[in-house]
Amino acid sequence: MRRVLEDGDVNVHRALLLSGGLIVLVGIFDDRWGVDALTKFAGQVAAAGIFIMQGIQLYVIPLPTGTSLSLPPAYGVPLTVFLVVATINAVNFIDGLDGLAAGVVGIAALALFSYAYLVAIDFKLITLSAATLTAAVLVGMCAGFLPHNFNPARIFMGDTGSMLIGLLLSASTIMLTGNFDPAVIGTYRLFPFYVPILLIPAVAAVPFIDMLLAVWRRTNQGKSPFAPDKQHLHHRLLELGHSHRRAVLIMYFWVGLLASSLVTLSFTNSVPLVVSVTGVVAVAGVVVMIGVPRMVQRKQARLASGEAAAARPRQPA
Repeated sequence: MRRVLEDGDVNVHRALLLSGGLIVLVGIFDDRWGVDALTKFAGQVAAAGIFIMQGIQLYVIPLPTGTSLSLPPAYGVPLTVFLVVATINAVNFIDGLDGLAAGVVGIAALALFSYAYLVAIDFKLITLSAATLTAAVLVGMCAGFLPHNFNPARIFMGDTGSMLIGLLLSASTIMLTGNFDPAVIGTYRLFPFYVPILLIPAVAAVPFIDMLLAVWRRTNQGKSPFAPDKQHLHHRLLELGHSHRRAVLIMYFWVGLLASSLVTLSFTNSVPLVVSVTGVVAVAGVVVMIGVPRMVQRKQARLASGEAAAARPRQPA
């Protein structure tokens, strides 16, 4: 791992250790004694600053024209900070149900790894890069933690864990963006040059949407954007009548559907087919998501009425 991470001009190993160590310290203080939102935000910005100081930064953005847009520091630095802080808080905001954050981040990291690895294999590039290795390590972290955190959970990650895996997810994204030359892969495929830009917004669409809705909702109520509440997407699934486990699996389904669709688009020219299949699966998912609670409620109502009829004393003939 050291040989891979030290290869190149970017001090990836130092960046991950220093920024990850800082985030863990901030998380420990927050979980143990409580830290105000501004201090936590400052720690996240400082972790992003460590990334930038060690060379992990958005330098280019691939364009559909087969070229890359170079980002000067005036644009690359704030965009990097924004991506790191937004990803950390998106993961932190969805850490409200057992196994939810670990599963969603694991799916996102697996999508990143699959895209980077398959593109490298397809075009005979170096497969073992810092981006793929970071994503693989993150998949292993989530997969190892999830059995202990799935409902009923025996271990909780807290802010220490959620901010750390969010940080690593952003690191893999930043290193992957611009890692492949769009002039090369765009010659053979229709879609890959979009993927480094869209992959994380797609696989993290659910937590990002939840985060934006939470910030908008709390700001309108005159509260801090970091103030906790019980109106997240996973809480609304519970209100629909889903069990704890089923609500988590539904979130897995949507994240996995978006991730697999985008990665598949990278390796096929049949965009209408992929979009059609994704649309059909999405409609089926909505039907199941809405219909299952109603079926369960009707079944419970029938059972309750049957039990009440059995308990009612019979009239003598």
